[in-house]
Amino acid sequence: MEEKVVEMFNRVKGQKPPTNMIVGGLALLVALWAASTCFYKVGTEETGVVLRLGKFSKMTEPGLQFKLPFGIDQVYLVKTGRVLREEFGFRTQEPGVRTTYSPRRMEEESLTLTGDLNVTDVEWMVQYQINDPYRYLFKVNNPETTIRDISEAVVRRVVGNSNVSDVLTVQRAALALQIQSEVQEILNSYEMGVRIVTVRFQDVNPPGPVRDAFNEVNEAEQQRESMILQARAQYNQEVPKARGVARSRILEAEGYAVERVNRAQGEATRFTALLNEYRTAPEVTRQRLYLETMESILPKLEEIYVIDGNGATSPLPLLPLSQARQGGAR
Repeated sequence: MEEKVVEMFNRVKGQKPPTNMIVGGLALLVALWAASTCFYKVGTEETGVVLRLGKFSKMTEPGLQFKLPFGIDQVYLVKTGRVLREEFGFRTQEPGVRTTYSPRRMEEESLTLTGDLNVTDVEWMVQYQINDPYRYLFKVNNPETTIRDISEAVVRRVVGNSNVSDVLTVQRAALALQIQSEVQEILNSYEMGVRIVTVRFQDVNPPGPVRDAFNEVNEAEQQRESMILQARAQYNQEVPKARGVARSRILEAEGYAVERVNRAQGEATRFTALLNEYRTAPEVTRQRLYLETMESILPKLEEIYVIDGNGATSPLPLLPLSQARQGGAR
């Protein structure tokens, strides 16, 4: 049996296959290869840029897409849905809830000279997003390096125009916004198709040899700001209160002035009327004034003595009948 199999194999081996079978096999292989290169996949965070014979053709959305085979269409995948970032002065090893950073110091990136000739150790990051994949790929050679160079140049210029106290303390946010605006303006002039999401200072410290002294200055600045805020709070509490008291006193004084003026005017009117009556009937008016005066004075006296005008008799006390009636009533 084995001899028959070997004989049959040698017989087939000695025969030449027909030409049409070779051509058909090759055509099948070419067709399979072309079919395998006609489709490509675009990820959820990607945009496909298609070049046809070296010229821009179209952009494709995420999903399975078709292209012409044999290198007629070339596809470049760009991560447009992801926020990318460049780090300066530090490197992230493992991002996550507890991000770990590389222990290696990168002082060639972080050491920066301020406007008052002080050296600061500035660590920062630039986060950006690609909003025009075609420009990002073909307008500038090596866009990532370009973004790093522009960011580093702008940071050094902005920090170099600021005082060290501003960089270390209260002006970090304002400086970051200024850097973001200037970097975006330069990238727009280059037509890079990149949008700066944010520029954030990771850490800003003085150099190691003078760090303790700068930390003391920073604490003093913070204490000063705290005392200023406390003084403003006390000012906002005391000044309105004092203004309210002053306004109350002014209103009381104005009311008292109106009362005195009205009383004086009433007294003056009463005196004028009385003077007119006196001029008309002097004796009657004089007698009436005397009686009215005695009527108001006598009830206030505890003891009353009646004295003869000639001095012939001794003083005669007037019996206080009203008091005796009150005592009897008890």
